[in-house]
Amino acid sequence: MSLNVEDLIGYLKNDLNIEEALDGDTELFSSGLLDSVSMVSLITFIEERTGATIQPGDVTLDNFDTVERIRAYVDSLG
Repeated sequence: MSLNVEDLIGYLKNDLNIEEALDGDTELFSSGLLDSVSMVSLITFIEERTGATIQPGDVTLDNFDTVERIRAYVDSLG
């Protein structure tokens, strides 16, 4: 199952309690909205929702710093 931008934003706002306005291009980790603990929670959410396994080496800013990058990365997993 793939994730869309709305699914990811909903998780970030509702489960990780991010109150700031978010869109697909909002920087998450480099802006400080996410820390390492919340990143682990986000990765667990993605793996549980999609059945995919995220490799530690794939957890980079290129793949995880915005909702749109996360969506594109998840889509690339097939």
